Amino acid sequence: MAADPFAQNPHAGISGMALYVPPYRVDLAKWCEWAGNDPAKTRAVVGHAFRMPGPDQNVYTLAANAVLRLLAQYDIDPRRVGYLALGTESSIDNAAGAVIVRGLVDAALAAEGKPVLARDCEVPEFKHACLGGVYALKGGLRYLACDGRDRLAIVVSADIAEYARGSSGEPTQGAGAVAMLLEARPRLLELDLAAAGSASAYRGLDFRKPFLRFAGQTPGQHGRLSDLPVFNGKYSTDCYTDATLRALDALFTKRGGSRGAYLRDVAAVFMHRPYHHMPRNALAMAYLAALAHDAVQGDTEAEREFAACCESSGISRDAVLREWRDGASGCVGDALPADAYPAASGLLKAFRKRDGYRDHVEGKLRLGAATAMEMGNLYTAALPAWLAAGLDDAAAQGTDLDGRGLLLLGYGSGDAAEAIPARVVPGWREAARAIRFGDALAGAVDLGRDEYARLHDEGSFDGARKLAPAGLVIDHIGTHTENAFQDYGIAYYRYIGHP
Repeated sequence: MAADPFAQNPHAGISGMALYVPPYRVDLAKWCEWAGNDPAKTRAVVGHAFRMPGPDQNVYTLAANAVLRLLAQYDIDPRRVGYLALGTESSIDNAAGAVIVRGLVDAALAAEGKPVLARDCEVPEFKHACLGGVYALKGGLRYLACDGRDRLAIVVSADIAEYARGSSGEPTQGAGAVAMLLEARPRLLELDLAAAGSASAYRGLDFRKPFLRFAGQTPGQHGRLSDLPVFNGKYSTDCYTDATLRALDALFTKRGGSRGAYLRDVAAVFMHRPYHHMPRNALAMAYLAALAHDAVQGDTEAEREFAACCESSGISRDAVLREWRDGASGCVGDALPADAYPAASGLLKAFRKRDGYRDHVEGKLRLGAATAMEMGNLYTAALPAWLAAGLDDAAAQGTDLDGRGLLLLGYGSGDAAEAIPARVVPGWREAARAIRFGDALAGAVDLGRDEYARLHDEGSFDGARKLAPAGLVIDHIGTHTENAFQDYGIAYYRYIGHP
């Protein structure tokens, strides 16, 4: 086993987390009735529900409401915050982003008679599909390691995931934001960037949001445009798996030692989760690939376990190793490549029936999993939301995580991935209890079929279950285009009590 880098010197990390999700909820069991889908399969593969933003919400209000909750739940002095980063793929202004969140937070704090954020606070925005929040997190940790050592950093991941009604992605929608407090001496998790692994490759037809999608759209209420992606689902799954394996390769190359032993030793793994089943497949594939690597290096126990999986599946060892070596290939012209992992997928089916799958895959993904099935796909916020749910869950269960290692696996389509080792700080429970994940999910309003359709297609709806606005919301959208004064498309906001 390689030396534990956390034992040699402390690392900056996460001291607090807060979630904000909009109140409008779509129950996937009801959605299956509307869409004619199998509710048992949808529940097992996708999850239980997803959230939708209200007519007066956008990605900036989601993010700002999460930051306000973080400041309140951890009693943070805003004047100490020197870095406020936004990770998102739902930004609706090509010039500004995180600074809008800063402005909304300042307005709410001022309305409450509290100090605003420091004037010398940096406000960067990070975009790379669902990995933007992880890149923002890494930026915050680097800030604390360099010029911001005695300051606080806040990173907020926020997104609105929309898919066309009737598409394969429709049940994997979602909306929400997670704000994270970062400190040089963290109270929840230390993160070791020096030991982290990265991977990236251009995948042109994976998952995209070209601006041409907006051409000809008529804006809905508060200037809302449908942000429906262009995607190819099966190819995107292969890209997710491939990027995860490559980022772990980079981490293992730095770390050395047994790959399988490392994955068995971590207390929990948290991953980007577009839907419930996807991270399970990727982690199982990563564990099998780790076994195969260890077997090639002469580990006899790994050789026995890997050989047994190959034998029970009837899959050629060489075919599986070749697929893992080659990975997902790029597209030639406008044609999608063939399935990248047919043999490895067959091996995975056999592995699911073995104790190793239950112990080293399901067991590692257990913390917070049931809660995460309530949230849908949050894009950049999916990984931190699951992490927050897991820490909240562990604190409630009395799970002993003091000093234990965790593994964070982020992914962004197109594609890029990050594998970051973490360590739970002794005494972490107090900070974990302040997450109050259940409070963030409370007060949901389940939408009916017509309400869902109208909110999805038009960005508005009327009805008995329409809630009075709360927190930071959109008031109206500017319409002036005169030379003397222009505000066309600019949102004006208002603050209506604590979110």
